[in-house]
Amino acid sequence: MPTTPDMTTASDTGLLDTLQHQVAVFARRAEQTRLGGVGQVRNSMDRAAYLLLNRLDKEGPMGVKALAASMGIDSSTVTRQVAPLVDTGLVKRTSHPEDGRAVVLQLSPRGQARLDEVRSSRRSLMAELTEDWEPEERESFCALLTRFNSALSARQSAHGGAVVEPQAD
Repeated sequence: MPTTPDMTTASDTGLLDTLQHQVAVFARRAEQTRLGGVGQVRNSMDRAAYLLLNRLDKEGPMGVKALAASMGIDSSTVTRQVAPLVDTGLVKRTSHPEDGRAVVLQLSPRGQARLDEVRSSRRSLMAELTEDWEPEERESFCALLTRFNSALSARQSAHGGAVVEPQAD
């Protein structure tokens, strides 16, 4: 079967064009709504804050460098993004138990409550958007989206970029 210079078959081209277009539309719509959820919580937490709080919740207290490495972003970016979370009381800065000079970031009780509220709202949105899907379709979509994100992460890592691990909620 003839292939195009990028090694895709002619029949794959249309499907891949549709896929890249749908990914672009998804990215735009996700950013427009921030997949913020429903009700009063909708659009109430930006993506960076959500991902930082989620990571601290999943992995526990850690230093800026460890958090940056875990998220695949630069330490200066984490420092800049975490500052408003500290200012609003969602994240606490404490001294490292073994090295008092080092700072450890951890989710505050207020941060945990806020994250739980946002997760619940986003969960409701996901339920609403997929209410007419079969459970197997939701599972397949989650598995494929996770696989897609993993492939993006691996490609970014292979090309010298930061590694961003997919996060399950």
